[in-house]
Amino acid sequence: MTPKKLVLAVVDGAKPAMLDRAVAEGRAPIIAELIDRGSYVRDTVAVFPSVTPVCASSIATGVAQDRHLIPSMNWYHRGEARYVEYGSSLRASWKAGFARQLTDLIYNMNRAHLAPDVPTIFESLDDEDLRTACTTYLIYRGRHRHEPSLDTAMTRFASRVLMKHPVMGARELFYADIFASRETDCRGQLGMPGVRDQHSGCVGEYLVRHDLFDFLLFSLPDNDAHSHKFGPHAQVDSIALADRQLARLALAAGGRDAFFDTHAVIVVADHSHGAVERSIPLADEFSDFAVLRPADPRADEAEIALCPAQRSAMIYLLGTERSLRREIIRRARSIPGVDLVMWREDSSRGPRAVLAGERGELRFSPGGELADPRGRRWRVRGDLDTIGAHRDAGVLRSEHYPDALGRVWDALACPTSGEILFSAAPAYEFCDWGGAHHVGGGSHGSLHASDSLAPLICAGLSGEIHREQWSIKDVAPLVRAHFGLHPGGVPAAAGAGGGRARRRAGSGAPASPELEAGVPAAVVVVDALDAAGGEIGSGSGD
Repeated sequence: MTPKKLVLAVVDGAKPAMLDRAVAEGRAPIIAELIDRGSYVRDTVAVFPSVTPVCASSIATGVAQDRHLIPSMNWYHRGEARYVEYGSSLRASWKAGFARQLTDLIYNMNRAHLAPDVPTIFESLDDEDLRTACTTYLIYRGRHRHEPSLDTAMTRFASRVLMKHPVMGARELFYADIFASRETDCRGQLGMPGVRDQHSGCVGEYLVRHDLFDFLLFSLPDNDAHSHKFGPHAQVDSIALADRQLARLALAAGGRDAFFDTHAVIVVADHSHGAVERSIPLADEFSDFAVLRPADPRADEAEIALCPAQRSAMIYLLGTERSLRREIIRRARSIPGVDLVMWREDSSRGPRAVLAGERGELRFSPGGELADPRGRRWRVRGDLDTIGAHRDAGVLRSEHYPDALGRVWDALACPTSGEILFSAAPAYEFCDWGGAHHVGGGSHGSLHASDSLAPLICAGLSGEIHREQWSIKDVAPLVRAHFGLHPGGVPAAAGAGGGRARRRAGSGAPASPELEAGVPAAVVVVDALDAAGGEIGSGSGD
């Protein structure tokens, strides 16, 4: 049986409790009907750090950063000896240099930073000649070439100054106003917060009305910006606005019944949000070390690179002295507001991870007798209270730090991550390189459940995948299974329709084909700026 068309709606940062409230108050009627027609998992676990670039990459590929290689919002590129800044704040982007930040965000994240041998859901479905579509989403990589849009004066200017290169994306790609596979009346003001959901709704309505997709990634990012500014308890308003965009899809299909008769839907958040009351100026805490600063003219003298990313952070060791590593860890554990510090160390059985905080230390590595709810097994030594965990019939469980061992291991095993990782305590956030924070609002990024648990709603799916504990990494396998593909991207026999995400499957990934001719694997900033007469790293460090 031919599967229904599938819409994957990603409501950035939606907190399950706030989604429940929006439904209870009658302000999210489409989401409410999806719950009635399908299944609802309220505790889907994000990856760590639970920041959007890492989570978006895991949703789009089905793997963690140990394989997809996007480690954080801000990270240090060892091969290029520089910071990569995807847009923590306007001030952080200025520090990094706007041209470099936009080039990394729009081009390099997909073509150079995201692992080329890990297929995205667009690539998996494009390879089966299914019609893919995507509204503005960080990960858009597919098999179809798109030139920069010249539809408006703003995009024509952008294409002359910076956005000059084609990209490979979904068959139908609408990325802000920068790339648009078709002419529509939809305008996104180059992806400005507050209008992005409306732009997605406009594009989605057009795609449904003209029957232009089998799979649509329907990005709804404005909830995240709203929550950052006003706090997670204000999300009911922004979730209601996201629901209105879903209603536009249903209306374009001829009404709710007609829409659900022909479309399956997944609604998921990439992470949640917690309230922020205090900030941690990480650079000040390490001011007596030689810290690399953005666009630092004395980069060769630096001992460490600091990478704050909201409620998470990383440190990269640029020197080789073992004593420096010990001192960094000691200092990190003494900083008020730092909940957990993580690193890897050698042991007689190979590398192992260490989680350390006020409640103790926990050392672990894969392959022991203790299981976690996702089926991975661990050798564990130390204080389970470090993560508020307990043993339950041979299974390690923690309500406060869900899937902690797997998430930390994947983060430390990522080749592009720092050597030392931080997770902030509830109510704390690290200031970014521009000094910005969200005190008085909401944020995310930590290992703690407060910003790590997301909603997952499924209705009308074909195929079944079972999990005891769901993760955002399971979204891509659900999409692939719906279309009869192997969860990891390898074609397989189509499954029978259950239409629900069921509690209690692994994934492998084939290599992607060579890069499309004429599309650069990475974009060099100086090339992007030549028309404007700019220069690399136009931001300046203090």
